[in-house]
Amino acid sequence: MSAPSPPNGLTLTAKHDARFDGILTAPALAFVVALARKFGPRVNDLLQCRQARQARIDAGTERFDFLAETAAIRAGNWQVGKLPNDLLERRVEITGPVDRKMIINALNSGASVFMADFEDSNTPTWDNQLSGQVNLLDANRRTISLESNGKLYKLNDKVAVLFVRPRGFHLLEKHVLVDGAAIPGGLFDFGLYFFHNAKLLIERGSGPYFYLPKMESHLEARLWNDVFVYSEDQLGIAQGTIKATCLIETLPAAFEMDEILYELRDHSAGLNCGRWDYIFSFIKKRCLDANAVLPDRAQVTMDKAFLKAYVELLIQTCHKRGVHAMGGMAAQIPIKDDVAANDAAMAKVRADKLREVQAGHDGTWVAHPGLVGLARAIFDEHMTAVNQIDNMRSGVKVSREDLLCLHEGTRTEEGLRHNIRVGVQYLEAWLRGNGCVPIYNMMEDAATAEISRAQVWQWLHHGSNLESAAGPFVLTRGRFIVIVGEEMVRVKAEVGDARFASGKFDEARTMFEKLSTADRFEDFLTLSAYDVLVARGL
Repeated sequence: MSAPSPPNGLTLTAKHDARFDGILTAPALAFVVALARKFGPRVNDLLQCRQARQARIDAGTERFDFLAETAAIRAGNWQVGKLPNDLLERRVEITGPVDRKMIINALNSGASVFMADFEDSNTPTWDNQLSGQVNLLDANRRTISLESNGKLYKLNDKVAVLFVRPRGFHLLEKHVLVDGAAIPGGLFDFGLYFFHNAKLLIERGSGPYFYLPKMESHLEARLWNDVFVYSEDQLGIAQGTIKATCLIETLPAAFEMDEILYELRDHSAGLNCGRWDYIFSFIKKRCLDANAVLPDRAQVTMDKAFLKAYVELLIQTCHKRGVHAMGGMAAQIPIKDDVAANDAAMAKVRADKLREVQAGHDGTWVAHPGLVGLARAIFDEHMTAVNQIDNMRSGVKVSREDLLCLHEGTRTEEGLRHNIRVGVQYLEAWLRGNGCVPIYNMMEDAATAEISRAQVWQWLHHGSNLESAAGPFVLTRGRFIVIVGEEMVRVKAEVGDARFASGKFDEARTMFEKLSTADRFEDFLTLSAYDVLVARGL
């Protein structure tokens, strides 16, 4: 079969693959081209606004604070649009990449919602992106199945409600050029999924639902809302049919929660505490501030300091506006061969989910089907209604200083070594095409890897003192390189000689070292890593 004829101005640089012809149809591509032409320039403008704002913060001419120009929105008596019936109860949501087995297992998991992820848990190879679109269309048609190791995977009669997370605005789809420029990855992912699935979902009594990542301002939410309005018009779908939950996973966005909900109000399905990316953003946005150096990642917990404040503000804001406040990810996975370790891990999950439901969250995230029942039992016990949006949290007062309050704790050599092992092993998996990987009994994705390398960069840049069994020492570039070498020996012993030799560990090490020791903090590790994939023709 020949490749589909692209619309004028569109160039597909990926090799033609007949498996994707049903996705890359002429009408679908024309829709994507229209999105790119109409909204691509605004994406670029907003990315430049991010850079300019960060430059002002680094120079000390601007500070993080609630916006004076939007005070009337924060003080106003308004609410978001009415939620559809299938989004009223969201007590447990499971997330994962868009591979076929994951989609089937997640939809069958007993979770209320499955968020299919084109972003942090997905390496954006052309095959992954387009196979994901095929898999999701098959899932919405209820025809998806998979035979693997003698077992047939197919959907149950009752499945989770499907959300899709497109890539953030910072990521491009370099295999798709519109008028010579690469299309923003988020517009590409959204456009193809919406075009092929929106009417099908509506016929099934649901709708096109999305999670929106990495936003830094209400102006970015406004852009997404304009994309939604335009897209609904183009397909002849009623305004407000699209619903989107915004991840509050950047420090700037925490100061604009009301405004983000306001911009998306007819299309809003609430906010989510994207905790891992939020920690990463806190480091990144304050990376030059010597007074903002964090302790070990394990000591940056949700019950204290800036994380506790951000949770309280998010819940209060969402409930004031009549919409869900979703909790964060439990990244633990069941440990089959160590009962004691598994019991300890599950105890941490229970404590985390109990904290969330008692704080007022309307639902929570897990990364593994084995945690769905545990999380659901806790929310069922403490949240007897479909949600607790009526818990207004009127006594909560969160200030600018609260949102910037540092966690107390220590910076340690063991924390450094753990960051190195996690960061290198995740990058190695990502470069092989796997964006979601279990490491040390935790499901790691790009967000947790970003914390690892950001923390190393921060400690190196500020010459932090690290505690160790042999006594404290100042972290220098030379000491860091030596420790990386030692940790690579450990990683090799853990994964085995054959796995190490066949993998991309040397390349991942080089990339991790470069990111950690760069003079300037690189915004996202996936930017340079993606260029490697594209250069390989992936």
